[in-house]
Amino acid sequence: MSASGGTKAIVAALVANLAIAVAKFVAFLFSGSSSMLAESVHSVADSGNQALLLVGGKKAKREATPQHPFGYGRERYIYAFLVSIVLFSVGGMFALYEGYEKIKHPHELTHWYWPVGVLVFAIIAESFSFRTAIKESNVLRGKRSWKEFVRHAKAPELPVVLLEDLGALVGLILALGGVGLALLTGDSVWDGIGTLCIGILLILIALVLAAETKSLLLGESAGVEETQKIEAAVVDGDTVTRIIHMRTLHLGPEELLVAAKIAVRHEETATEIAAAINAAEGRIREAVPIARVIYLEPDIYSEAEAAKGPDPEASPGGPTDH
Repeated sequence: MSASGGTKAIVAALVANLAIAVAKFVAFLFSGSSSMLAESVHSVADSGNQALLLVGGKKAKREATPQHPFGYGRERYIYAFLVSIVLFSVGGMFALYEGYEKIKHPHELTHWYWPVGVLVFAIIAESFSFRTAIKESNVLRGKRSWKEFVRHAKAPELPVVLLEDLGALVGLILALGGVGLALLTGDSVWDGIGTLCIGILLILIALVLAAETKSLLLGESAGVEETQKIEAAVVDGDTVTRIIHMRTLHLGPEELLVAAKIAVRHEETATEIAAAINAAEGRIREAVPIARVIYLEPDIYSEAEAAKGPDPEASPGGPTDH
């Protein structure tokens, strides 16, 4: 996996979650807290999720084959989508079930110092993991807001780890609040309410992750900055006079397909046009190194044809409104 895949952040989260999961489960055994059980399952699910991200990164590095000529870069999107499913089912739905059972059949917490101590330890450990994810993400985020980074990042691992760590920290605080209120009021229903809140939080995060990774799976175009660089690189003002139309598609986080119909001068020879196309491809790769697959089709620009607008039947997915 490339550095942009956030391997360091994934490994940090995996180590933290494994240690926290064991501690939480021990605390549940001693205290009987449903919040602690929900949180321990949450940490186990998170650990499995980080393992899935690592597996996806490894599989994405496979060489292209005749059956998959564009490679396996989208494996990372598939495994990130699986993470959202695991977080929704194993994490969120289990927490909702446990919270409902605790409210319906409350029982007194015992050995309260176990869950409180473990939750404090978990908050500290998750904070270090979250800090690593933030540090790794800032390298790629640039001047974008965190919302824009999560929504538009082409590498899915860092947004996944960021949201998981954020959800874990908020969930721990909710669990600590539920346990604390149960101890202060003597009513263990609060522990169940805290567990329900954790379940709702995890489901919301899972839905956000599912929506974003679904978009990546369907195929996203290059970002605005990359598109502008490609457009500037294609036209040389000599043989290639303009871009008639262009489409880009991410084959993976670090693999971009560029397909464009370019206008060339009608008096140019085939040899000159071929040389101009090769030169344009070189400029594109220099401007945007992740542009690995490039198809440039030469054509003669016509003002009359351009005035008719694009052919809707030629758009992927069928007719579109213009």
